[in-house]
Amino acid sequence: MSHRAALVSGTLFALAAGLMWGLIFVAPLLLADYAPAMLSVGRYLAFGLIALPLAWLDWARIRDLKRADWLAALRLSLVGNLLYYLLLASAIQRAGGPLPTMIIGTLPLVIAVASNRRNRHRDGLFSWAQLAPSLLLIGAGLALVNHAELARLDAGADLGRYALGALLAVGAMACWTWYPIRNADWLRAHPDRSPSTWATAQGLATLPLALAGAVLLAGASAAGLVPTDGVFGPTPWRYVGLMFAIGLFASWLGTLCWNEASQRLPTTLAGQLIVFESLAGLAYAFMLRGQWPPATTLAGIVLLIAGVAWALRARPQPVAAPA
Repeated sequence: MSHRAALVSGTLFALAAGLMWGLIFVAPLLLADYAPAMLSVGRYLAFGLIALPLAWLDWARIRDLKRADWLAALRLSLVGNLLYYLLLASAIQRAGGPLPTMIIGTLPLVIAVASNRRNRHRDGLFSWAQLAPSLLLIGAGLALVNHAELARLDAGADLGRYALGALLAVGAMACWTWYPIRNADWLRAHPDRSPSTWATAQGLATLPLALAGAVLLAGASAAGLVPTDGVFGPTPWRYVGLMFAIGLFASWLGTLCWNEASQRLPTTLAGQLIVFESLAGLAYAFMLRGQWPPATTLAGIVLLIAGVAWALRARPQPVAAPA
């Protein structure tokens, strides 16, 4: 595949992943009466159950995975799935949708900086002169949107709750800085492996973790530590339906599209395209509010899109591997 074809197809896969991942910012708002642990466990139980028939259909390639591959899938699932969404759902329920969405939106900046030198021998090195314009545009866009959200808080707002939500979102951001870099390491080291197989393997690895989380959650509920209002909560059909929808689209299909993008693009560039998730989450949050974004937020969105467009112009320079 030519460089240009890989760039175009990888960008389209990243866009598709972002559109589906944006759904995860909506569920905690639609299920505001549910504890974040229920949302995290429910989503990944659904992901694991969806992966079972997919693994049966793909068994010839699934059985080729080695013990080291399954351990890698387990680590990725624990940090990038369960822990990440537990922190993110907690953040959204405390600070609303847009602020955590925008904090997660700093991932393009953080991943680009973290991976540029780390992966220079594999992906080539982007000069800081190449990266600076896109990073500055994305950073300015995030600042504008966060400013607009802070301006919405009235004098009676619970600033402590809002700040805790922001802190939890930073923890989620740390999890998902680690995940795409490590996930790309595996995919680039195994170019002969199918991205769909790897997405299904992560779903299978997630299932025992989610089951263990469900057992712990049941124990915490019985002890009165976590309010659950029954096994499936106060609105069981909505809860189960949303969990399976997010498990299918955001977890399995979103991971598949991201794996495809990660095999085609340098990690530094792919990291900047995570901004599609923030844009989608922001759009869904305002749709749920039934509001049009204010001028400051719209200006921030324009800057975010401009930053992505600029990032796609960058070309890495090959770096010789050490002797």
